[in-house]
Amino acid sequence: MSDKGLLNSLTLARGTLDRAAERRDDAEWFDSVWEWPTTRVVIVHQGRTLVRGGTDLAGAPVELAFLTPVLAPVDGVRVLLAVEDEVAHVALLVDHAVQPWDAPEGSRWAGLREVGAGLGDRDAGLLVPAVALANWHGGHPRCPRCGEASVPSQAGWSRTCPADSSMHFPRSDPAVIVLVSDDDDRALLGRRVDWPPELFSTLAGFVEAGESAEMTVLREISEEAGVDIDPSSLRYLGSQPWPFPASLMLGYRAAVAAGSRVAEPDGVEIVEVRWFTRDEMRAGCEDGSLRIPSQISIARRLIEHWYGSALPDSWSNS
Repeated sequence: MSDKGLLNSLTLARGTLDRAAERRDDAEWFDSVWEWPTTRVVIVHQGRTLVRGGTDLAGAPVELAFLTPVLAPVDGVRVLLAVEDEVAHVALLVDHAVQPWDAPEGSRWAGLREVGAGLGDRDAGLLVPAVALANWHGGHPRCPRCGEASVPSQAGWSRTCPADSSMHFPRSDPAVIVLVSDDDDRALLGRRVDWPPELFSTLAGFVEAGESAEMTVLREISEEAGVDIDPSSLRYLGSQPWPFPASLMLGYRAAVAAGSRVAEPDGVEIVEVRWFTRDEMRAGCEDGSLRIPSQISIARRLIEHWYGSALPDSWSNS
């Protein structure tokens, strides 16, 4: 964790299967997939899916509980996630309004935030896009041009308007997330207005129209924490999708500029900012007065990158 390179194996940025994008326009083939007994179905309903194993937030091993098409109890939007050795992996995105139903024996319902850190690379690579697309289909049922109800197309990776034939695709909103340090190598963390008093994290914000990611770092840190960043200190470390509902988090390290203003929260989004030494972070997390983000977040990895090692699960917010 002490290297200066890119962050590797980010929890939600993993995957080992071929997404088979070349098959998405073959509607006949995709329809036939639903008849195959070998097809593996990942259900997403109200942000949750069926899993086996793992009962906590500490990264205990857990795996997706696949169904076959004939055992899928309801209908929904079907999305081609991947093909492996001619085995199709399909997400079934069930309408949020459908009433929950009991999990099959040996499985349980769980959300991505809960089990993401415990999934293997293959299953993480399936569930993250499934959740992202469930959020997109659920939030964009109509054509943005004319308001007509649109229909899923391209194996669930787009929606087409039957009135004007326009095609629409899911979008990811870029956001920066930044670990800021000072001349004493302390880390600047902030607390959002809706967080418990012990929870602190790295600062983040969405890229606005006409901005580069680097411009956003300078603006967001100035707005949220009142400090000035040395532009030459910016170092990009990696990105991770955050499908809650549709963000792409771009991770950076940055240092305050010489003569920077004193850190002060904006009082709207951020109500408290604090500089932490490693000893202060360790003491606070050990006595429970401080909590940091869980393993699923790139914020956690940025903090560990600064700290110099992986950190105990018990330091995370629950």
